Amino acid sequence: MRSGNPVLQEKAFRDLPATGERMTMNGTIARTGLLLLLAVITGGWTWHHFVEVARSGGLPAGLAAISPYIWGGLIVGLVLALVTTFASRWAGLTAPFYAMAEGCALGGISVMLEMRYPGIVLQAVMLTAGVLAVMLLLYRSGIIKVTDKFRMGVVAATGAIALLYLVDIGLRAFTSIQIPFIHESGALGIGFSLLVVGLAALNLVLDFDMIERATAQGAPKYMEWYGAFALMVTLVWLYMEILRLLSKARR
Repeated sequence: MRSGNPVLQEKAFRDLPATGERMTMNGTIARTGLLLLLAVITGGWTWHHFVEVARSGGLPAGLAAISPYIWGGLIVGLVLALVTTFASRWAGLTAPFYAMAEGCALGGISVMLEMRYPGIVLQAVMLTAGVLAVMLLLYRSGIIKVTDKFRMGVVAATGAIALLYLVDIGLRAFTSIQIPFIHESGALGIGFSLLVVGLAALNLVLDFDMIERATAQGAPKYMEWYGAFALMVTLVWLYMEILRLLSKARR
């Protein structure tokens, strides 16, 4: 089994114990819903905190107040993602904290973009939910079949995008150079964002397939948390890319 999602890999499902309660699809879906709820709660708190501070101190004060939550959420989320990837048994503990950390970061990023482009967050949330529903329907109906070639293509493309983003981060950190089409709002930039959104959507299909296979193989109950965590990672990526695409279109 293999997925383009870096946290949902074959090694996590290898040599699992053959005793105890088994992983189920419904259990994984329920845990995914819980993680999403936690992210919404912490994201809403960050948003509310920005509004309260900005109301009394102005927009600069509001942005300064939520900056620690954005960077803290991103850093803590990354650490927890790495821990969960290498210690899947801890997913029941680490996945909820990952969702809360990412919620803080996404809430701050979302309110910043909402101030600049009113209505963009609602559009991004609706599009993310729509993409999730459509990809699940396409997968369950068999319209999209996960073959070895399909899987290898998505994994390779995901790796290429990740490498491109790392190069861009390195260039921006140590030089004044940046890769134009990642950030520009022209036709090339919008086309690139559409490509990445499509790739994130295809990763959802690989995640569905991986979770279904693990369930069929009788993975232990705690792997429901791991599968939910992996789906959460893909959904966070998808939401961020949709926000990027919409902001480019608004510009």
